[in-house]
Amino acid sequence: MSSRPAPLIPPRLRALLVKVPGLVPVVRFLRRGPLARDRNLLITLGVLTLLIGGLAARVSTEWFSPSLLILITLVGGLQLRLRSLAMLLMCVLTALAYIGAVLGVNRIGLGLMVTIGFTAVLAALMARTRGKLGVQGLRGDAMLLELRDRLKSQSELPPLPKDWGAKVVLKQAGGSSFGGDFLVSMRDGDQLELALVDVSGKGVDAGTRALLLSGTFGGLLGSVDDFLQACNSYLHRQRGDEGFVTAVHLRLDLATGAYTITSAGHPPVVKLDAGTGNWEIASAKGVVLGVVPDLHCEADSGVLRKGDALLLYTDGLIEQPGRDIDAGLDRLLGEADRLLPLGFRDGARALVNSMASGHNDDCALVLIWRP
Repeated sequence: MSSRPAPLIPPRLRALLVKVPGLVPVVRFLRRGPLARDRNLLITLGVLTLLIGGLAARVSTEWFSPSLLILITLVGGLQLRLRSLAMLLMCVLTALAYIGAVLGVNRIGLGLMVTIGFTAVLAALMARTRGKLGVQGLRGDAMLLELRDRLKSQSELPPLPKDWGAKVVLKQAGGSSFGGDFLVSMRDGDQLELALVDVSGKGVDAGTRALLLSGTFGGLLGSVDDFLQACNSYLHRQRGDEGFVTAVHLRLDLATGAYTITSAGHPPVVKLDAGTGNWEIASAKGVVLGVVPDLHCEADSGVLRKGDALLLYTDGLIEQPGRDIDAGLDRLLGEADRLLPLGFRDGARALVNSMASGHNDDCALVLIWRP
């Protein structure tokens, strides 16, 4: 038989508190609705602001400097809603006016006034942005970090057997955490499927759409027989012109090495033939995704034997302003001949760094080999 825990406030004391005039409405105000935390923080910062203003004017501006109001304004911009921030700024103005009335405006200084004004504008912009997102505090930044981590983990290939090797290299424009190139992959027994996708644009501008499509394409991969057709149907149903999407899909049998490649407007996959030492360009091709309702792709198939490798990449690796794309592909194969014999795993990163130097664009590379 369980016993009910004793209340934190004894019944007699609670009855006495209820009889205190004005106490119950204040308690209800502080505890009412989802904005209670915002109100409590506003009251705390407001009281602290007025206290600093009073102490600076009556005690010492060295111990209680008016510049502390800058920190309070920043905290308000990071945590408060826009309406609450406006009330806090009124408290800041009141504190400054009181200091100026007691000590003189010269004791505050024009530089401090300009700094506080700039900080107030910045805080208002931050509060307005968080208000549009519907989040409080730094939760919006935390959500972006979580999405970035999920996209990064999704771009990792599943574990492969010991007689297979793979390396994925993603490099975003400008060192951003988000970009328009992403990879989705899955493994079911000996069957490996992956798709390398390129969303038009670069950096953060393309990163938001890439985040959306990575979840959709990841759900379709392995769930449908014709992956690119399913992706094309999804994009064709979407309204609005948000740019093109290209993709290449690889289905690989890890037991036999047999593979099938389909492409939708993507740069051609190249295969290293260990027997001849030459790079062969795959014939798979098709229209970019989302343009036509029925997508027709010409597939390419083959077998990976010992020493062979497949190289998948995005156009950011071979495209440069003022240079023909075929010249870029020739340079890629030349750099691959120079760097990859040093070791596929280390050579893949070196290949991306070599090809991406001198221009700012998203680029991605997937290298799969059979030692």
